[in-house]
Amino acid sequence: MNKQRSELWTRVLKLRDGFGPVAGITMVIGILGFIPSVYMMEVYERVINSQSLMTLAMLSILAVACYALMEVLEKIRAGALWSLGLRLQEILQERVYDAMTRALLARAPGGLTAMQDIRSLREALHNPALTAVMDAPMSLLCLFLLALINPWLAVAALVGGVLQTMVAWAVQHWVRPLMQQAQQQTQAAQQYAEASLRNVQVMQAMGMVGAVRRHWLVRQRNFLDTQARASDIAAGLGVWAKLLQQLMGSVLLGLAAWLSIQGTLNGGDAMLIIASILGGKLLQPWVQFVQQWGAVQGTLQAWTRLRQLLESQPFRTPPMPLPDPEGHLRVEGVNVAAPGQNALILQGVNFSLKAGEVLGVIGPSASGKTTLARTLVGLTAPASGVVRLDGADLRSWDLAQLGPHLGYLPQGVDLIEGTLGENIVRFGKVDEHALQEAVALVGLQPLVSELPQGYDTPVGSEGRVLSGGQRQRVGLARAVYGKPKLLVLDEPNASLDEAGDAALIQTLKTLKARGTTIVVMTHRTGVLAVADRIVLLAEGRQQLFGSTAEVLQALRGGQPRVTQEAGEKA
Repeated sequence: MNKQRSELWTRVLKLRDGFGPVAGITMVIGILGFIPSVYMMEVYERVINSQSLMTLAMLSILAVACYALMEVLEKIRAGALWSLGLRLQEILQERVYDAMTRALLARAPGGLTAMQDIRSLREALHNPALTAVMDAPMSLLCLFLLALINPWLAVAALVGGVLQTMVAWAVQHWVRPLMQQAQQQTQAAQQYAEASLRNVQVMQAMGMVGAVRRHWLVRQRNFLDTQARASDIAAGLGVWAKLLQQLMGSVLLGLAAWLSIQGTLNGGDAMLIIASILGGKLLQPWVQFVQQWGAVQGTLQAWTRLRQLLESQPFRTPPMPLPDPEGHLRVEGVNVAAPGQNALILQGVNFSLKAGEVLGVIGPSASGKTTLARTLVGLTAPASGVVRLDGADLRSWDLAQLGPHLGYLPQGVDLIEGTLGENIVRFGKVDEHALQEAVALVGLQPLVSELPQGYDTPVGSEGRVLSGGQRQRVGLARAVYGKPKLLVLDEPNASLDEAGDAALIQTLKTLKARGTTIVVMTHRTGVLAVADRIVLLAEGRQQLFGSTAEVLQALRGGQPRVTQEAGEKA
């Protein structure tokens, strides 16, 4: 077994202490399951022969008490399995969440379904398939008892079990895929309707309503046709399943009667009814397991995905803590490739900044500015070369320690569902002074004052309650919250108006005066007035690096002393 699978098994096996009591309860439940057979046999032998009502009453009271105890134990077992599922989630969720985020950053597979896979494993612990497996030993005991009564009864029960299992498998094999297809089709129809209704004004104005409705009706008909086929098949198989279930008891009863007439039925005539009961108990767990086969397959697939996720993102011991950074940034020969590809997006990037300096990164679209921004904050790992903060490789920092000292504003600002204040303080412990300072720094106070709930205003999924410019301001406030030592801004003024642009420039001046190292990717030249240095990127290559005056002069056609190597300027 490989190391990663060992890790998953090791975590899951922490639950083994909880399975002991569950196994014990299951054994008692299984034994109590024989009460109907025992009760029938005792009534037949003791009550009928003795004609004693007192004996009948005592046996009945005892049977009812056993039934009640069995129900209580079923409840206890269900509660214990539910608790084990919650424990499993607690054991896995932190580790899997870390692996999931790293996989998503690396654009590796498995990240999006990780939490759903944990839920699948949790739910498997209280799925009927698991209890069916746990009840299987008692099923084998039933088979053994039938064989003691007469081997032919055991053979008949096995044949009936195989037939019922085949019917149950056929339901899962034919009906379940059709039902899943029908569900996908109805979701597609719903999504199509919702998407088209968002454009209802255009549809109405241009006479498109009828045509769009016809397209929607086609999707609806596909869903209804698929569902009808699934229902027809399920109904047909259901008839066979019900017929087999009804026949099984009668077949065993009739066979036991025939064997009794032949004088080969051990235990007397009471075994006629008991054989029928034992046959039903024998088949129940196996049929139940097959009926849940779809859920079992889902659990196995979830297990495989989680194993592969942990394999691709192995556990990392947190690095030794480093002194808090001051903001000295150095980029040494950085090459960055697209995830899973050999083609380089960035090639040979070299520059350095002292704490408190501002770097403007310019260049045409697709020149690599966004990739450089992601690399500087550790979201994208270089294929070669190194990014150093205060002399230490960025990859050697503990992100939990480094994060509060970094500020990052991506090109597309998507806020996290929560309140305005929670987004600004990065969903951490609120420092009221730091919050007010960040809001004042980016000029966000007028927006906060206009909102009825102020900082407690929900921003909605991805911050859709706010406009693009407002999200940009909130994202900037989040980036500067807590006085970060390194601030990386990717097109921070893309959605800002003239007033917002001026406020951004003032914010950069203030942060620069405080000693924050700032890197700004921009198409607009206004923010370059604050920059000490400029890097020009084109087609992923560093074309120029130097002071702002030198680079701007070079771009105008002058002959400044501009270099491409950070070492020559640092």
